Amino acid sequence: MPSNRNLSRRRFLAASAAVALLPTVTRNVLGANNKLNIAGIGAGGKGAVDIPSVASENIIALCDVDQNNAGGIFRRFEKATKYVDFRDMLDKEKSIDAVTISTPDHIHAVAAVRAMRLGKHVYVQKPLSHSIPEARMMTTVAREMMVCTQMGNQGHASNETRRLVELIQAGTLGDVTEVHIWTDRAGQIWPQGDQAMALFEAGKNAKVPGHVNFDLWLGPAKDRPYNSAYLPFRWRGFWDFGTGALGDMGCHNMDLAFWALNLRDATTASAEISDRHREVAPAWAIATVQFPARPNPAGGSFPPCKLVWYEAGKKPDPELAKLKALPRNGTIMVGSKDTLYVPSYWGPGRFNSGVKTEDLSQVPITIARHPGNTNDDGHMEQMHHNEWLDAIKQGKPELALSNFDYAGPMTEGVLLANLAIRSGKKIEWDAKAMKVTNDAAANEFVHDHYRKGWELTGNV
Repeated sequence: MPSNRNLSRRRFLAASAAVALLPTVTRNVLGANNKLNIAGIGAGGKGAVDIPSVASENIIALCDVDQNNAGGIFRRFEKATKYVDFRDMLDKEKSIDAVTISTPDHIHAVAAVRAMRLGKHVYVQKPLSHSIPEARMMTTVAREMMVCTQMGNQGHASNETRRLVELIQAGTLGDVTEVHIWTDRAGQIWPQGDQAMALFEAGKNAKVPGHVNFDLWLGPAKDRPYNSAYLPFRWRGFWDFGTGALGDMGCHNMDLAFWALNLRDATTASAEISDRHREVAPAWAIATVQFPARPNPAGGSFPPCKLVWYEAGKKPDPELAKLKALPRNGTIMVGSKDTLYVPSYWGPGRFNSGVKTEDLSQVPITIARHPGNTNDDGHMEQMHHNEWLDAIKQGKPELALSNFDYAGPMTEGVLLANLAIRSGKKIEWDAKAMKVTNDAAANEFVHDHYRKGWELTGNV
């Protein structure tokens, strides 16, 4: 097995600056008997995608607090040792090389940090964390431990997205000063707002299902009685466990903008919302996050930029994309030279000017490409996981392009919008200190509060 100690700290810190990448991603085959030993934390839900995506390796241990939800994966990988508590698994399974983490949001950081501090490489579902300080800590620990990381936003593997990043950084759009991103999520797959609170009231007297270990499901969250409103996936709208539509789709839909424009260290955030509850996300929200001028990785700098997020059917003006109506998800990037419209989570997009990507062949390819049609979601999932496996096997963390040096700051920006949604005010943000500077009460929502025995400690 590759030793963690052989990973170069210098190469790790250079990950986000790497530009001399091969034009095509290739697999590094080590031989049939030289495979990674992988464990899965969260085998149901998204784990049912993540674990099969790394099945080319040895799946030696699996953990889930819901035996029914994880049943399909448990049966498929019958030889893997089964656990209910990931802490026990990490303590006992000394031969683990890498871990996939596909749990509710509030478990991501406590599981990932524990694994990384044991020298394990980690693949963590989006959003990277439940809170901004957790994202910062995960980024810091990954650097300190020199492990290979990847966040589960598979659209990052899209060849079309990678080409758009190159074109935007080459100046195709000119100065991009506003970005509009929307999703239909919230209230469709899980409840939010008044709907969530009604289900919560109705579920107060429910008994814990026999196949669920609710204490371990709570993990670091404050102790409380079981409520049928939480499971199996309705937890996403409850602030103590999930991060709403932003957590579900922000790291997908916003990926192109964050990557291409190097969005970092936002300064303000504000939001318009449908309804306010302390416990749950609103039925819909429109959030605006302001970013300062930033370096362009291709040279020069980007001007200040406004990012506007719309959810649950709210959308920007379709005239921005020269349309009469917009689809359920998409992105519009408004520049001084041209405007780009992407009518989905990812894809080739369309320029308002009518120029085609093939007309811009003079812009060099600087980002690695995957073979095949990466617009297919299943193929992107596989390629995204393969990047992570290759990074581990080759001892090159930079091969996983959504590693925590990228995914950590991105998650911070995504989750900042939730601070504005929860606080009800326009907030001024000190990104370095991770502190709201104009409303002390809003800082209550910055840090998570951990149950005894689940504390996440360390410097960020």
